[in-house]
Amino acid sequence: MAASPIFILILIVSVAGTHSNDSIDKTCKTTKYYDLCVSSLKSDPTSKNTDVKGLATIMIGIGMANSTATSSYLSSQLLSAYGNDVAMKKVLKECADKYGFAADALQSSAQDLVAENFDYAYLHVTAAEDYPNACRNAFRRFPGLAYPPELARREEGLKRICDVVLGIIDNLGEY
Repeated sequence: MAASPIFILILIVSVAGTHSNDSIDKTCKTTKYYDLCVSSLKSDPTSKNTDVKGLATIMIGIGMANSTATSSYLSSQLLSAYGNDVAMKKVLKECADKYGFAADALQSSAQDLVAENFDYAYLHVTAAEDYPNACRNAFRRFPGLAYPPELARREEGLKRICDVVLGIIDNLGEY
């Protein structure tokens, strides 16, 4: 039975060393989106008491929350907003599934970090970052369907979070 993402996050935070905000700043400077990294990590009170691997895990948890929320959002759209539009419902279902797969990939990456399989963690985060592309492509298969701006915003958010995680993982061996 796989460990839950919350358990993994608690495990890493509880065994990690103590670091200050300077550690967050130093870690975030290695990422593509410094401001997102700093604001996300500083908003989590456990980030002050963890190591770099723990910081990566916190960001993974943020990505999981993002992708899960997007999947739920898309599922609610299926039930409410599009009535009898079969094509839109089909695409939204596919997109909800893709964001669910992204959350699963991020959970796998958290497990990989615990096992210190950094290459696999990187691979899973890369997969999670790519799932929204499959959603966007699903809209392209139906020329009459416009890609909703809210979905584009959520896609960009997940990709940025994943980029931050990838930047942290890239530098794990240096700490």
